[in-house]
Amino acid sequence: MGVRKDLKRARRRTDLADRGAPEILRDTDGTVREVRAAPLARPLTTGSLADLPFAHAAETPDAVLLRRRTADGWRPVTAAAFAAEVTAVAKGLIAAGLQPGGRVAVMSRTRYEWTVLDFAIWAAGGQTVPVYPTSSAEQVEWIVRDSGARYVVTETAENAATVTTGTAGHPERPRLWQITPAPDAAAPAAGTLAGLTALGRHLSDEEVAKRRAALAPGTIATVCYTSGTTGQPKGCVLTHANLHTEAANTVELLHPVFQAVTGQAASTLLFLPLAHILGRALQIACLMARIETGHFPSLKPDELRPALKEFRPTFLVGVPYLFEKIHDTGRATAEKIGRGASFDRAERIAVRFGEAYLRKFLGTGKGPGPGLYAAWALYDLLVYRRIRKELGGRMRYAISGGSPLDRDLNLFFYAAGILVYEGYGLTETTAAATVVPPLRPRPGTVGRPVPGAAVRIADDGEVLIKGGIVFESYWKNPAATKAAHTDGWFATGDLGALDDDGYLTITGRKKDILVTSGGKNVSPAVLEDRLRSRAPIGQCVVVGDNRPFVAALITLDPEAVAHWLAVHRLPAGTPMSELVQDDRLRAAVQKAVDYANQAVSRAESIRAFALVEGEFTEDNGLLTPSLKVKRHAVTAAYADRIEALYRR
Repeated sequence: MGVRKDLKRARRRTDLADRGAPEILRDTDGTVREVRAAPLARPLTTGSLADLPFAHAAETPDAVLLRRRTADGWRPVTAAAFAAEVTAVAKGLIAAGLQPGGRVAVMSRTRYEWTVLDFAIWAAGGQTVPVYPTSSAEQVEWIVRDSGARYVVTETAENAATVTTGTAGHPERPRLWQITPAPDAAAPAAGTLAGLTALGRHLSDEEVAKRRAALAPGTIATVCYTSGTTGQPKGCVLTHANLHTEAANTVELLHPVFQAVTGQAASTLLFLPLAHILGRALQIACLMARIETGHFPSLKPDELRPALKEFRPTFLVGVPYLFEKIHDTGRATAEKIGRGASFDRAERIAVRFGEAYLRKFLGTGKGPGPGLYAAWALYDLLVYRRIRKELGGRMRYAISGGSPLDRDLNLFFYAAGILVYEGYGLTETTAAATVVPPLRPRPGTVGRPVPGAAVRIADDGEVLIKGGIVFESYWKNPAATKAAHTDGWFATGDLGALDDDGYLTITGRKKDILVTSGGKNVSPAVLEDRLRSRAPIGQCVVVGDNRPFVAALITLDPEAVAHWLAVHRLPAGTPMSELVQDDRLRAAVQKAVDYANQAVSRAESIRAFALVEGEFTEDNGLLTPSLKVKRHAVTAAYADRIEALYRR
């Protein structure tokens, strides 16, 4: 029974069962209006996160904190070795002229050096400005100019060229280093990370210690630019106290339970972009809890799966896209061997079994009957164990964030022996503001406030957040800062509801609400999230504002299309212009639309859809780096297709 037996055993631990239980405040009519959770971790009163590597090196110098990916496999990195690398890079930055409070931009995919740089910048007294490696020259120009970063470290020569182009017109161009040297470089070049390290060899370690000693909890740690679906990104100012509050409290809430669940040392593969606050918060939390962490530069499932099998993590933090694609790959594999119908049955059994077992675990029902148990056991042999194998074989739990995860998909993974906990947060809340309690799972919600935070629902349904995780200000933008804070609460812009037990459900974005010409308010997020969870859907945008009914623009997932062509014995190179007209493929899309429509009333349901060629990507400006659709950009790009839907 895997994770289910482990959870039952963990729940018997009285010290774990009620960790983070919140205070629930109700209106006079009984509606839950606010939920508060007391902190589990002591606040940071002195020092900063820059001290973390050095504390570990002093206490447990030989403990393995990270594993570095090399051509020969995953090489262990001890606490002492990590602190030494951080010191060397920090000395290089000091020698290069970085002043206390100075900003250093890092433009790189997720890799070991990113973590070294982050802590080295802090140890040198600086502030990190993360930049997505896919950013354009125009985006880089804005972030470097707005933040005032005088130093930039990039991963590749291509990234360096983007920075050079973007900052060409700046009165003072930033000093630039590159993580990966040229393949034919015989010695460390001045413009490489090795060259930066060489700059500081003449300095003593005491120089770094002095810089660290000058830092305080309220010192700015990072200016993290929101990817934004509209307008210029805003720099979100986060302090060492913000980051510590987030990491320390989530570690206290989750780590003791997850350690008890697996009965082994925790490890994870970090593949989320470190330019995104969720990846950064995870990095800090893992180092704080001494969870062995590896880095991987891509969250594309076909690239990530081999790394998962090699690293074999005990848990993951991902986005719904990853879990959707693992599910879809399982189905495609079953269809290739003529077992597509069997996979569909396995999925239905999984949802029923997951629901029944959760009721039993939570004490609200009897649990699966003998027949359902027998069906589960059969499909565990045929299907579910293959899903576990895709994730490395040791994984028992995962955390999903970024957007809602389809409830049925969550139950499917639970029946497969992997419990997926959902969370919710923003850059302004230092990543997670809520998370599902580890011993009280509730699929379909994003959980309760993280310890030390509070959630309130405003009169118009907007989600408000308060606590030590809430950001200080937007960089050089007092008007936006004032607009985002009301009486000590941060207004998220998201709509949601709290249930009787204090669990939050996100229902959409305020600015995205559609109002049909018939006066019906429609939240597109509910429909879009369910659509994306079903093959062969890639991305989608629901439309219908001031229109007589709701419709959708839909792209097709390339992997799902390739599989569909193989199943139907059609040429692999069949043009997309032909495919979008194929009645059989449109019927498959209609099934996904029907599934999405099950979650809403008829007045809110999708009545028509258009299949559009190509994909929504960062390169064509239709996706943010965190894989969110730029709704306004899509509707502008496909304005003619939308008009055609309603003329029809």
